[in-house]
Amino acid sequence: MTDSIYPRANREIGERRRQLAPEIHQAFDEFSRQVFAAGALSEKTKQLIAVAVAHVTQCPYCIGGHTTLAHGKGASDEEIMEAIWVAAEMRAGGAYAHSTVALRTLEAIDA
Repeated sequence: MTDSIYPRANREIGERRRQLAPEIHQAFDEFSRQVFAAGALSEKTKQLIAVAVAHVTQCPYCIGGHTTLAHGKGASDEEIMEAIWVAAEMRAGGAYAHSTVALRTLEAIDA
């Protein structure tokens, strides 16, 4: 991401976030730690889910961060790519499913 509309995240930005709302920032950090801790799902599985969701929300920071974390938790390149394909299918599936709205609208217009 050398030529990007997204500014690079850095330590100063993180510190500024912390300074502007320290209690909320701390609560968010703790929430994140709890969410990604091993539980019924492994840490690797949770990071693969995060990779998929990051692609659906199209957050480049999340894509990079969670791809790195998933890899660090033992996810293979193939597992990461499959998670991305799941996200792609779900995103396309949403458009397909919501075509019902357009088709119902067309039925109403034609009635």
